[in-house]
Amino acid sequence: MDEPTRAGRPAHRATRRRTLLRTALAVGTGGALAACGSGGDEDDASPFTGERRKGDHVLAVKVDNVAPARPQTGLQHADLVYTEEVEAGLSRILAVFASDIPATVGPVRSARESDIELLRQFGEPALAFSGVQGRLLPTLEAAPLHLLPPGELSDGYQRDPGRRAPHNLYLKARRAERAADDASEPRDIGFRFGAAPKGGRATHQETVRYPAARSTFTWSADRRRWLVAMDGAPARSRGDGQLAPATVVIQYVTVRQSRFHDRSGSNSPYTETVGSGEALVLRDGKAYEARWSRPSASGGTTFTEARGGRRLPFARGQVWIALVKKG
Repeated sequence: MDEPTRAGRPAHRATRRRTLLRTALAVGTGGALAACGSGGDEDDASPFTGERRKGDHVLAVKVDNVAPARPQTGLQHADLVYTEEVEAGLSRILAVFASDIPATVGPVRSARESDIELLRQFGEPALAFSGVQGRLLPTLEAAPLHLLPPGELSDGYQRDPGRRAPHNLYLKARRAERAADDASEPRDIGFRFGAAPKGGRATHQETVRYPAARSTFTWSADRRRWLVAMDGAPARSRGDGQLAPATVVIQYVTVRQSRFHDRSGSNSPYTETVGSGEALVLRDGKAYEARWSRPSASGGTTFTEARGGRRLPFARGQVWIALVKKG
C-alpha cells in the first residue's frame, strides 16, 4: 500500500545529499503546574510522561501497524504513541522516544504529510522512516526535521529474515539517536500530569475505530494500565508482553483527502492536528470528556475538562493518542 520510497534531508541543511538519499532509500520498503513532575524538581520530569527520566533528544519513528507487522518491537519504550488513519482505512503508528531509547524499533514504514504538522510541536526532532511519496519529498526536506531514512543512516537499519518485506525493516534506535545529536530535547507540548480529577465516567473498555482497523483499550486494575488490543487481538511488543499505556487520549480531528495517493491509487488521508475539538481521556479506569486546543503548529496541544475549562492532568507514564476522524 506504500508509495515510492524516496526521502532526503531538509533543504536548508544538506542539499548536496539529496541525490544519495533518493537512490539509497530504495532499501526502505523492501523491494506550569507542580503536578507536571513525578517527584524531585519539576524541570527534571519528562514533559511527555510526567516521569523522572526526560532524555536528551526526541526521536520519532513511523511504525507499521497491519497484521503482518505484528507484534511490533520497541513500542513499550515509547513516551508517546500516536495512531493515525492511512490509505484504505488502515492505521499507522508514530512513536515518539526520548526518556528510554530501546535497541530496536519497528517494523519501520513510510512517512506521511500529516507527520510534518504533528511533529512541529516538538521543535526539530529526528524522524526515522523507510520512504516517502515522491511528490511529498520537497515538503519533507524543507521541514524542521532531522531526517533519518535508510539512505541517510545505512548502518542504522536491519532486516528480519523471518519476516517478508516490506514488514521486516527495523531501526537501530540508539544508533539513530547518536546520529541525530542535534535534534531537539524534550520540551513542553501542553500535557500536564498529576492526580486524577473529580468526576469522570467509570469504564472498563473503550474502542477506537478506523474504516478498516480498530484499537481497544481495556482497563487493568492490577496493572493500573490500559491493555491494548488491535483488531481483536492483544497488541504485544516482542519480548515485553502486551502494550499498556497509563493514559489514552481519543482525539477527534478533521481527516481529509490530501494531494497524494499510494501506488494503488488510494488517497493518503491528511490528519489535521492544529485547531480544536473534542477528546476523551482515559485514565485510572475512568473516561473524561475533554476539549483539545492547538492554535499553531509550532505550539503544543492542551487538554481541558469539557466543563469548566480546567487543565486535565494525565496519569504518569506512556501516553497513547488515537487521532480519530470526528463525526
